[in-house]
Amino acid sequence: MLSEDREKESVQLHTSEEVHLSLAGLEQQNVFILENISRIEEEIQKFTDELKELDVNKGNATEEIQKKEEEIEELKETIENSKELFIEIEEEIKAQVKKREELNRKHKDFLGEREEISRHMSDLDKECFRLNSQKESYEEAAEKLINYMWEEYEITYNHAMELRNENLTDLAYMKRQIQSLKNDIKKLGTVNVNAIEDYKNLLERYTFLKDQHDDLVEAEKSLQQIIEELDTAMRRQFKEQFALISKEFDHVFKQLFGGGKGTLELMEEEDILEAGIRIIAQPPGKKLQNMMQLSGGEKALTAISLLFAIQNLKPSPFCLLDEIEAALDDNNVDRFARYLHKLTENTQFIVITHRRGTMTSADRLYGITMQEKGVSTLVSVDLLEKELDK
Repeated sequence: MLSEDREKESVQLHTSEEVHLSLAGLEQQNVFILENISRIEEEIQKFTDELKELDVNKGNATEEIQKKEEEIEELKETIENSKELFIEIEEEIKAQVKKREELNRKHKDFLGEREEISRHMSDLDKECFRLNSQKESYEEAAEKLINYMWEEYEITYNHAMELRNENLTDLAYMKRQIQSLKNDIKKLGTVNVNAIEDYKNLLERYTFLKDQHDDLVEAEKSLQQIIEELDTAMRRQFKEQFALISKEFDHVFKQLFGGGKGTLELMEEEDILEAGIRIIAQPPGKKLQNMMQLSGGEKALTAISLLFAIQNLKPSPFCLLDEIEAALDDNNVDRFARYLHKLTENTQFIVITHRRGTMTSADRLYGITMQEKGVSTLVSVDLLEKELDK
């Protein structure tokens, strides 16, 4: 819009200059014509005076008079022609003046419009300056409010926008709520300035311990699963091995007692791994009874039967027995010794005994005597070599 007005103004100025130049040329031409007319009139007057003078002296200058008259006629004709041209020039001048006045009027209107536009632009500039100043004031006020929010509530603008509640429109109510919250904060007492740093340290410690706790919980779950798997496997193996031991115990019991019956039973418990074991023995010629109701020798032989049953199922390469047959009578000692000798195929036995029946079944005997006080003497007898020598 402004560029079009400026272009229009330039065209009008150019046209006005052309009109002014044309008008100035016409005026100069008019002045020149007027000067010629004045000069010609002066010459006419001069020639008239001369003619009068010649009339006085016409006798002397007839030819000169005629010549002057011709010149006067030419000058009159020139004056007439100049009047016609002068009329045309005056008309042209009037037209150009009218045109110039029209252009001046348009130019004046244009200048008025330009002045109005300039004034409007000036008003717009002032309004822009006022708005920019107001914008800067608002930005400064907004910056102060943001700083106030951080200093007073330790909250950023974006966080505040997230917490904004569209339903809270009562400013007076919100101010009362803020004051109430401030009073509650004051009631909390002195603020620990190191609380944030302590919180960071505690949070770091808590995170570390939480990770450790999670690892331990995960490990506990894994261990619980492993324990459950082991318990399941142990219960299964215990049942299987208990059944085998019970069967083998009955077999060994019959050989050592020369008959009868031996039974192993689990006490009634929910968990078989924690349940007690009841030993039921029935020596030959006696009724079935609990082991605790047997005599000392029967108890010992029953325990030996259980030991040998386990040994038969899973023989160990080496075994030490310390007077386990001391409570047995001679017949039971002989049966014990014979059965023990059968087990020597897979196991080496070292037996500490005072019973003769056990000694006679041994391959080698080692005796410790103390003929002098505080001095022990070793005596050994290789019964296996003696039998081979025989």
